[in-house]
Amino acid sequence: MAAYEYLALDDDGRSRKGVLTGDSQRQVRSLLRAQGLQPLEVRGVVEDATRRVRSARGGITPAALALMTRQLATMVRAGMPLEQSLRALGEQVSGRRLQAVVAGVRARITEGAALHEALAEFPAVFPEMYRVMVEAGESSGRLEEVLERLADHTEQSHQLRQRMGLALIYPALITLVAIGVVMALMAYVVPQVVRVFEDTGQTLPLLTRGLIAASAGVRAWGGAAIAVLVAGWAAWRVLLRRPAVRWMRDELALRVPGVGWLVREVQAGRLARTLAILTRSGVPLLDALAIGARMVGSLPLRRATEAAAVAVREGGRFHLALARAGYFPPLLLHMLAAGEDSGELDEMLERAAAHQERELAARAATFAAVVEPLVILVMGGVVLLIVLAILLPIFDMNQLVGR
Repeated sequence: MAAYEYLALDDDGRSRKGVLTGDSQRQVRSLLRAQGLQPLEVRGVVEDATRRVRSARGGITPAALALMTRQLATMVRAGMPLEQSLRALGEQVSGRRLQAVVAGVRARITEGAALHEALAEFPAVFPEMYRVMVEAGESSGRLEEVLERLADHTEQSHQLRQRMGLALIYPALITLVAIGVVMALMAYVVPQVVRVFEDTGQTLPLLTRGLIAASAGVRAWGGAAIAVLVAGWAAWRVLLRRPAVRWMRDELALRVPGVGWLVREVQAGRLARTLAILTRSGVPLLDALAIGARMVGSLPLRRATEAAAVAVREGGRFHLALARAGYFPPLLLHMLAAGEDSGELDEMLERAAAHQERELAARAATFAAVVEPLVILVMGGVVLLIVLAILLPIFDMNQLVGR
């Protein structure tokens, strides 16, 4: 039987909304009439919710997902039945897309599905790790604890991305503004200024001639260069759909100084956090490794994680299997070794993930502190060259007049 959301009128003319289960819309309409209600609209909840989720603009933010998860955990901990908790949650959340998601999940629950099965109807909203943790919580009878842990994880990940984004967005903004200002100077200001020197007949300094040539190049080829860059970026995005191209990109990124360190730290922190949450929720390590490997974005590191899972399945030690790849930070490997020796692997994974996140936030702040003045200095140097190229012919003219 499927779940249907209805809108009907009672004998007093007041509208009533709710969800009924039935074999078809016709049966649901008959049930409503038997209850003394006049049906106005009946539609399948899961199908309608899925359509609304796919058609709605924008995605569900991590903050909204964390809040929704925490509210559900609170109601479940208070002893409310799951279907009633979802009904209350649907009245509390804001936004058409979230309301559609909650309605769809509640409809699957009323059909007799488990919560993780209902969440699987919306894989774009609830990632695989989220669903696996919910399944582990349902199996162990600790659903409210798992939901609270999921809310904490979602909030922490969102805060880390915000800190790194805030640390990097200002240098990026300064760089874009600097490039825009220089391009505007070269395309519009410099030609107007150097036109004054064209009728003098004097031999212009080398720096001025170079500036005029660069300005002419920007005016002649600037639009074409921008079009080529945009087309190249679009083509690159299409090529990235091929695994071989993605592997080449990820492997090259690991070899670039600075970038390789950042990729390893980010992916290692994500893997450690995923494994910590899953193992603390009662998921066996082998299953957690299979899920954690899919959460790793870099293909070489993902393959290394999958190889480590195979080695652990064959009886090997986890930290030694990861160490063979040569990608993961030494501190993470040492903490994993200590966790395996002490039997507290989940605790050490949690500490390793927290350390990786703090290290990333600190490095991002340091990078921003170094790049900001560096970009300003470079911008100042470029503007100084432009000013000198304009002033040098003026100085030469003054010397000629003085003679």
